[in-house]
Amino acid sequence: MSLIKPFRALRPVPGRAAEVLAPPYDVLSSAEARARANGKPWSFLHVSKAEIDLPPSTDPYAPEVYAKAAANLQRMIAAGVLVRDEKPCLYVYRLTWRGHTETGLAAVAALDAYAANRIRKHEFTTPAKEDDRVRQIEAVNAQTGPVMLAYPAAPAIDAMLARAAAGSPAVDVTADDGVCHQLWVIDNTATIASLTRAVDALPALYIADGHHRSAAALRVAQARGEGGGGTHQSFLAVLFPQDQMTILDYNRVLRDLNGRNPAALLAEIRKRYAVETSEEPVRPAAADEVGMFLAGRWYRLTLTLEAAAASEQPNDPVSRLPVTLLARNIVEPIFGVTDPRRDKRIDFVGGGRGLGELERLVASGEAAVAFALYPTQMRDLMAVADAGAIMPPKSTWFEPKLADGMVSHMLD
Repeated sequence: MSLIKPFRALRPVPGRAAEVLAPPYDVLSSAEARARANGKPWSFLHVSKAEIDLPPSTDPYAPEVYAKAAANLQRMIAAGVLVRDEKPCLYVYRLTWRGHTETGLAAVAALDAYAANRIRKHEFTTPAKEDDRVRQIEAVNAQTGPVMLAYPAAPAIDAMLARAAAGSPAVDVTADDGVCHQLWVIDNTATIASLTRAVDALPALYIADGHHRSAAALRVAQARGEGGGGTHQSFLAVLFPQDQMTILDYNRVLRDLNGRNPAALLAEIRKRYAVETSEEPVRPAAADEVGMFLAGRWYRLTLTLEAAAASEQPNDPVSRLPVTLLARNIVEPIFGVTDPRRDKRIDFVGGGRGLGELERLVASGEAAVAFALYPTQMRDLMAVADAGAIMPPKSTWFEPKLADGMVSHMLD
């Protein structure tokens, strides 16, 4: 079963990428996207967040939004801003952020491998978000947001990608968030074959970011009919070596103290954690540590050995995740939040916003208490996926993120 194959990418023509590249559709609100795209007629946000070109009251999931996305993509093609490669290629996609570099391989991944669990998942998807991606793919007849995949240690693949990226890139753009996006085209038949064989030899690939995009691609393929080897039988992806990927913390805030005052909350927490005050914001250094901001003060919480032993289960990789330890020892027993997907008392703050955002939310009264977590580790993500298990919601926040508009996969 082949894991990947080359494809004819739709991508910006030389010199136009800076006008096109945009943040992923799912990290911006409609209002944020409207502001980002202001004065930028070729921003890919006009495709990925097409409601920005309609009245502000427009439902982002309305049929006219998807129709507008299709029209905008065709406008970019007709204007010559985007062009499709004449033959199938692979692509090196490099991200550089805050001195850290990740070098990946852009390709299309096989949906039969995804269905057979050689491309492994670790999250549930929600029907509404899947439906949105299905409608988007069908409307524009393309996959425009790549799925971020991780591959286990493979020095030979890393070396091939490094060689392919030795020359001048076809795209070299630093976005306004400081992330440098670079792309090299691999059109040499022998190099494509070598990379494809090397990836096919891997035991598995792992979805890092993009569960809804991959699930939607499968639904579109099923609707269009199995077999035939058509382009709809694969999904757009960028594969990165797992040891280069960066997962930031994904933190929690609670809107109230569940009927307690701060002193009573601290008394409850001390039943399971050693509690120290801190003059500085607390960034945990291990899975069993938590930073807490409460009533204007930071605390370092360290899970006791007894509580840790009661929480972790040797054969359950989910039980040792930082988010699970917090849920089982604080969020569920003290706050009574057992369904974080639906309970409006809890909210989630990606690590890219910094610990200062936790302080702001509590100080403003939007939240009553905030918890800073140790980031999920890639080895734990892969262990969960290998076990066929599912992580709690909002367990991972990957940075830097791939740009929409760098490469798109046309379905024909």
